[in-house]
Amino acid sequence: MALTALDIFKNLPKTNCKDCGFPTCLAFAMQLAAKKIELDKCPHMSSDGVSALESASAPPVKLITVGSGEKKVEVGNETVLFRHEETFYHETGIAIQVSDTLSDADLIEKVKSINTKSYERVGFTIAVNLVALKNDSGDAAAFAKAAEAAQNASALPLVLISENADAMKSAAEKIKDKKPLLYGINAGNIDAMAAVAKELGLPAVLSAPADDLPELAQKAQDLGAADLILEPLADNFSTKLADLTRLRRAQLKKNLRVVGFPLLANAVGPDNLDMEINRAACFVSKYASIVIVSTTDDWKLLSLLTVRQNVYTDPQKPIQVKAGIWEVGKPGPDSPVLVTTNFSLTYYTVEGEVTSSRVPAYILVIDTEGTSVLTAWAAEKFTIEMIAEKLNEAGGLSEKVNNKQVILPGLVAVMTAKLKEESGWDVIVGPREATGIPSFMKSL
Repeated sequence: MALTALDIFKNLPKTNCKDCGFPTCLAFAMQLAAKKIELDKCPHMSSDGVSALESASAPPVKLITVGSGEKKVEVGNETVLFRHEETFYHETGIAIQVSDTLSDADLIEKVKSINTKSYERVGFTIAVNLVALKNDSGDAAAFAKAAEAAQNASALPLVLISENADAMKSAAEKIKDKKPLLYGINAGNIDAMAAVAKELGLPAVLSAPADDLPELAQKAQDLGAADLILEPLADNFSTKLADLTRLRRAQLKKNLRVVGFPLLANAVGPDNLDMEINRAACFVSKYASIVIVSTTDDWKLLSLLTVRQNVYTDPQKPIQVKAGIWEVGKPGPDSPVLVTTNFSLTYYTVEGEVTSSRVPAYILVIDTEGTSVLTAWAAEKFTIEMIAEKLNEAGGLSEKVNNKQVILPGLVAVMTAKLKEESGWDVIVGPREATGIPSFMKSL
């Protein structure tokens, strides 16, 4: 059971020293009880106090690591139900499922293709994180051979899917140093499968109806499977989505430690792949830390990864590009100069339309803390003085172009005369909307 603020307060130094950043020890206790700070914020805690309060300071969702090295996937350790309360930190791992019934050549080819499922979007790389190998053959030797081949061909961590403890052990032993995820514990095999997870020291997925998960999770831990990921099983999609939400609420609102683990949702089903990717997107939005799909279509994966990127972007920190001078095409001394803000969606919209115009150009990006043109102008983050300074900065645009003409976004045309006076550049008012840039550029 979660400790109350008063329970925590009894174990604090009660000096009101303010070294933790709060005015009193009671205020600190209230923040700790609400999971908004960590216990180590108090520099004067005794060892007895730390031991007594470990349950209060531990994250409500355990951090689980799958894989090793730079491609490892960390999931869990979330502290809020809604990202606007703070943010989400460990994005959902997307796994693509393959079968051990594929021929050696086909398996290696497919795994290598999964390695390439990486895309650029608004200046960020978004990619698939895991390969999920399923023991469709039912053969332990075939599964072990496929696991070794897949891991050798993949830079990504593996999820091993099998409900047969012998097959799981055979496969996991081949690649245990790569720390694969064992996916296959259920009520019928929990003793044998938990023993495999314990012996190899690997994380494991426990699958059961949501109401059975607390009891089975406790049993799995008692058997030595300490690093769990939970999969609520349900007869239909809507029930599964509701169960994922129920479990997240139990973790964060009720502090139910026995289910305090990341969640997994398998979107693979017998229907068409369009429904699969729709389910997967919903699971990403509703608290699944790992989602498994079978599609390798780029347009579907890009859609899913875009949803994930949007959900796991800090809402308090707009996506930004680096301020400075960006080149589109191969601009020269007679190329036009446009100016915009460093809000990613603004910049990449402008950059895309300039590219469409086929006119090489420079884009001067002003640091507006990730806000759009009109918002930045209204907040005095996109000012005449800032633009003039950057236009005439030593080693910058004034030395790159001959004509000293700058194209100003049409929404802030009011800045034209003053900017010309401050900068010494000729100021041309551009379109109000980015869609007008191609025709505008061609008319220059």
